[in-house]
Amino acid sequence: MKRFEPHAVGVQRGSEMLFSAFEDGGEMWTGQGPREHRQPVRFDESFRDTPIVQIGLSMWDIDNQQNQRVDIQATEIAPDGFTIVFKTWGDTRVARVRAEWLAIGAATYDEDWEV
Repeated sequence: MKRFEPHAVGVQRGSEMLFSAFEDGGEMWTGQGPREHRQPVRFDESFRDTPIVQIGLSMWDIDNQQNQRVDIQATEIAPDGFTIVFKTWGDTRVARVRAEWLAIGAATYDEDWEV
């Protein structure tokens, strides 16, 4: 369990359109085998230390003629941001994906000062 001081918890959230591969014949739509899309996300304000990041799909547009295989995760989490990694494999055809994220962690106040 990660514990925070009760008066210094910050919460940020966002929505990221990861790609729209069907419009331009992108690899997620036309490719085969393992494919990966990485998207960096920067927080509006940095956390005091590494936050907890929850990520999920809020929109997906996937061809229903093949198996639907997806993996999404937050990696490289740091006080100032993280990277969304979306993966698929096999014959899955992914047209579009949007991800929603929530970050919770220790925050700083303007009144904070170091001794």
